[in-house]
Amino acid sequence: MRALALGLGMIALLGPAVAGAEARLVTLGGSVTEIAVALGAEGRLVARDSTSTYPDTITDLPDVGYIRALSPEGVLSVSPDMILAEAGAGPVEAVEVLRAAGVPFLTIPNDPTPEGVLAKIDAVAAHLGVDGAPLRDSVAAGLVAARERAAGLDTRKRVLFILSLQGGRVLAGGAGSSAEGIIALAGGVNAATGFEGYKQMTDEAVLQAAPDVILMMDREGDLAIADAEVLAHPALAQTPAAAAGAILRMDGLLLLGFGPRTPAAADQLFARLYPGRG
Repeated sequence: MRALALGLGMIALLGPAVAGAEARLVTLGGSVTEIAVALGAEGRLVARDSTSTYPDTITDLPDVGYIRALSPEGVLSVSPDMILAEAGAGPVEAVEVLRAAGVPFLTIPNDPTPEGVLAKIDAVAAHLGVDGAPLRDSVAAGLVAARERAAGLDTRKRVLFILSLQGGRVLAGGAGSSAEGIIALAGGVNAATGFEGYKQMTDEAVLQAAPDVILMMDREGDLAIADAEVLAHPALAQTPAAAAGAILRMDGLLLLGFGPRTPAAADQLFARLYPGRG
């Protein structure tokens, strides 16, 4: 990797990167890509990562791989002038190679809160050299409405977000996770407590969590979790959610992306948690 970095560093001698409105962009992270497109920069995108799947039109672009397992050769093959990446892009060695090649690698903060969404829009707009105020104001209004609606609830449902059930272990979203963020914005309470981020829960912890609703991403293939798997799990089967058949699925990028569609995600999840509440 070090030798590759030295070799690619020679690219920096070809001249400074094109900035702002003329830059050839690679976006890494679904929410960053969504924001760039919403700000009118779709025509400047030359590649995206595998988590960037919305809108559908950008899926025709070259895919440079998963945001946390990047190949610097793949990214550089599209001759980008600028890379906009969600926090956490990597591995570190790949990012070092890209920076050594003279390509501005700009990290966008990824805080899964309403304030974090707006900060993300501001950051992307600033790097692109465009006016982000119209998009920011529209998203901000939707977030305020979601918060006010949640605040008006007398009782809130306990929601357990399950990322996977591999090996029969419940991998759930805890404190500070994007799952907890969207659950709160939709008027729910995160049933997973006592840990941060995404971690495995013991059967005892699942039983103690006693979720009213189980929430998952809508997936296909090997990563899909069927209702039958949930109901066959020794702990999940004993929860109020399983007894009521309250198992919900939503598009993963919409649900957890914390991009410009977050108000729509909160609206959709609220409607499914509290049918008929409007």
